[in-house]
This record gives sequence, structure tokens and C-alpha cells, in this order.
Amino acid sequence: MSKLRARGEKIRTFILENVEQHPDSIAQVAAAEFGISRQAVSKHLKKLVEQESLIVKGETRRRRYKLKPLIEWTADFKITPDLAEDFVWSNEIVPRLGTVPDNVMDIWNYGFTEMFNNAIDHSEGSLISVQISKSAVDTEIHLFDNGIGIFKKIQTELGLLDERHSVLELAKGKLTTAPDRHSGEGIFFTSRMFDVFYIASGDIYFSHKFGEQEDFILEGNPFESSGTGIWMKLSNHTSRTDKKIFDQFSSGDDYGFNKTVVPVKLAQYGSDRLISRSQAKRLIVRFDRFKAVVLDFEDVDGIGQAFADEVFRVFQNQHPDIELVPINANEDVMRMVKRAISNR
Repeated sequence: MSKLRARGEKIRTFILENVEQHPDSIAQVAAAEFGISRQAVSKHLKKLVEQESLIVKGETRRRRYKLKPLIEWTADFKITPDLAEDFVWSNEIVPRLGTVPDNVMDIWNYGFTEMFNNAIDHSEGSLISVQISKSAVDTEIHLFDNGIGIFKKIQTELGLLDERHSVLELAKGKLTTAPDRHSGEGIFFTSRMFDVFYIASGDIYFSHKFGEQEDFILEGNPFESSGTGIWMKLSNHTSRTDKKIFDQFSSGDDYGFNKTVVPVKLAQYGSDRLISRSQAKRLIVRFDRFKAVVLDFEDVDGIGQAFADEVFRVFQNQHPDIELVPINANEDVMRMVKRAISNR
């Protein structure tokens, strides 16, 4: 009986973890996964509906299933000198997250307080809205402010040519417009702790998914609002820890944040190829703050001689103690990289 019960729990867990991707075919997907009939899966679906873990709509073959929110909560906070992220976290957020493993709570603690504090200190807005949605599988927290917009703020403060350059700088890490109060690590590490992370302002949004080296810069703000919107999503049962994420970006005996992964494709726009020294100089800005820089060439079809020379010969000669590591480079890219290195 215990084996049957364990198998039933495994089937129901599979359903909950996959129903969002297969809302109208989860019965077929689960039946194929476990080698059982759709009728057998239907019993598990019925139980999950009775337990209020799932919502079902439609009849027979038109049925669609979705996770039922266990918690849905929204609140607005006026930005005043007395507003503090730790107070909001302890008094408003923790009670609504409910019972989750300590490692999950630690990640939420770091991510929420860092993002909420950024809105207080940098948004130049008057209001922060927070939304929480928790299901049996995962939890999402959205933060919105009505301020200037993070990418515009970075562009203005750093004198960048384009808001999209702000995304490239965020992807590197150690970026802050207020170095006396912030280390510039919050967004970088938060984006890598969560299953899914979005940050949007204006017509641009930056996203990162756990397990993927690269970040994405996309046109079209999914939040359709002024100011800045942040969306964080995390499994309620992840085994991930914040310490493990911090350790991934330290190297050697120095346990500080001294290693970064830079998606090179963020330096190109549309069909533009990475050819010029000016493009390379934008890419290597602030590389000197790290001991190791991993250059991810995923989705970069090719680079020019001048671009490669500026990064792998000129910069490297000027900073011999910084390790540059190209990854995911195709043959054309590696040929240019090796040519630049050979000319040092």
C-alpha cells in the first residue's frame, strides 16, 4: 500500500509541475510519462481539484487545468523616509509566504529586500506596489514602482548612448548609481537565484532563467506600465541555496564577487554585427572590477577583427591579471579570438 501511495504522490507531483505547460493535455502527458491510462490519471486530477490544488474549466475533451492560487495578495506602499524593506518583509511578506523550506525563505528574503530597497533608493517614484501569488508548486512576487525607470536612470547617470546599454551593464554585475550606499550586486545575484526573473522599464525588459548562462534583452515591456516592474518566480520546493549562487561567482581564495558571465550578444542590436572597436569598448567597460570574465558567445554568428583585437589583445595586454574565457563560440568566432591572442 505504501508503494501505491508513493507512486500516486509522484504522479500528482508530476501533474502539478507540468500542468502550466500542458493545461489542456496534462492527462495525456502524465499517462505517457507513467505508462498508465488516461482514466487512471483522471482520478489523480480529480483528487487535486478536490484538494484545491488545481482549477478545472470546461467539460470532457475541452477541459483545461491550471494551478489554483493558494494566496493572492496586493498592497501599495508610499515611498517615504520611514519606509524600510526589512519591516515590509517581516510584517507583510513572510506571513504570506507561509511554510516553505529555510533555503527557499532565504532566497526570497534576499531577492525581495534587495529589489524593494532599490525601488526606495533609486526609483525617484512615490509608490511601490507588491503582488504575491502562491500555488502548490511555486510562488511569484511582482514589484512595480511609478518612478523614472531603471534603464533610463542608469543611462542618464552613466552617460550611456542607449537604454539597452544599461541592460548590458546590469548583466555584468557590480553596477550601481549610488556606490556610497550600494555594492551593485543585488540585481545580478537576485536574477540568478530565482527560476525566472524579469525586470522591465520603458520598452525594454531584461530576463534571466535559472540554469541558462545567458541573459536576454527584449523589446516590448510586458508590464505595460511606467516606472519599473520586477517579476520573480521560485519553486516552493527548490533545493537551491543563496550560498551556492554566491559561490558560483567567486574564484580562488577570494570569496568576494570576482567572477562574472557576460552574454556578448547583448552588445549587438538587431542585425548589427560585432565588428568595431567602439562596440568592443562598450563590452569591456568595468571588466577590470573582476578577476575572471566568462564571455558567452551564444547566438553570436561572428565578430570582426577589430572587435576581437580590442578585447583579446589590447584589453588583455593592459590587464594581464584578468582571465578572459570565451565559451559557446562557433568556429568563425574562435578563429578571430585565436588570431587576436596570437598577436599579443
